[in-house]
Amino acid sequence: MKPDALHALLRAVAAGQTPPEAAADRIAGALDARRGFVDLDFAKVDIDRHRRRGIPEVVFGPGKAPAQVAGIARALYVRGQRVLVTRIDDPDPVLAELDGLPAEYDADARCLVIQDEPTPITGQGTILVVAAGTSDRPVAAEAAKVAALCGNRVEALHDVGVAGLHRLLAHIDRLRAAAVIIVVAGMEGALPSVVAGLVDRPVIGVPTSVGYGANLGGMTALLSMVNSCAAGLTVVNIDNGFGAAYAATLMNRAPAPTPEQ
Repeated sequence: MKPDALHALLRAVAAGQTPPEAAADRIAGALDARRGFVDLDFAKVDIDRHRRRGIPEVVFGPGKAPAQVAGIARALYVRGQRVLVTRIDDPDPVLAELDGLPAEYDADARCLVIQDEPTPITGQGTILVVAAGTSDRPVAAEAAKVAALCGNRVEALHDVGVAGLHRLLAHIDRLRAAAVIIVVAGMEGALPSVVAGLVDRPVIGVPTSVGYGANLGGMTALLSMVNSCAAGLTVVNIDNGFGAAYAATLMNRAPAPTPEQ
């Protein structure tokens, strides 16, 4: 806040035109903007991330009390940022803390969103989210929801795993038309290698913890993907639909301008 604006604010408080609480909020907001984060004691909310990366800070739900999730979400929302909270299994306590805000919950993706308007499309092409089996759908749903909230056109293709490759090949035109493909698979995690061998687009593999004992909670699928012979396959962590969507968003952006531009 510039000195002239601060003086005007203080004069308004002295004249009884502005309540002291409102003035304190404006001063605190100006300080937050200058240092780039909001200090809530239990969390330091990064309000500068949207400027740096084009995507606001995202709240990881597990391990946080409902009041903490709501406090972080409210700090972002009142500063004009879109709010996304991931991995919320029981939304009711958080929604109760967010009373009065336009919060919506997606049960499939386990994501809570607060925004005044739909996210504008900024991605160049379509991100296609491919799930090997129906059991992989929750992770795929998280990837699709996050990708859409990051400004991408998103399509989904479900239950096309390697146990019946004809199901995948029936959609080869959709695969080749996508700008980026996110492939979600558990069990032995073979599907991303197959997809990456069929297209000339970036492919991001997401191993899931879906599978019998030797799947080892997703480790088998993860190791299979990182050992893929399909060159260029990118792999994120187990069940990390969010991370895949974030990476796909960066890949789907318009090229950065050159210095001359």
